[in-house]
Amino acid sequence: DVQLVESGGGSVQAGGSLRLSCAASGSTASIGCMGWFRRAPGKGREGVAAITATSGRTDVADSVKGRFAISRGNAENTVSLEMYSLKPEESAMYYCAAARAGVPFPVSSVFRAEKYAYWGQGTQVTVS
Repeated sequence: DVQLVESGGGSVQAGGSLRLSCAASGSTASIGCMGWFRRAPGKGREGVAAITATSGRTDVADSVKGRFAISRGNAENTVSLEMYSLKPEESAMYYCAAARAGVPFPVSSVFRAEKYAYWGQGTQVTVS
């Protein structure tokens, strides 16, 4: 099995920045694409950014393009999400997710949550 643990959430003023990290443990050899999703109160889950395992292709949602960036961490099996120019409406629980290795991720389906097998508990981001 795979465990994902997020860190780095917190409170920030509008226009500020935060860096979220996700560390994977367990059967990490089975991990493929990794991504970040968020869920704001009363709203559905939204894909934010993803990075594929083989090519390292990164995808970010149009709503955060130019402000958010996803990258592999220096430590193995870690993924980070850099967030800049945060807006109050981006206050949400942010979740790290990982798909099983071998699952194809064309750009058209990179934010389909059902393709991700493993999920972290989430880290809260509050923008005021």
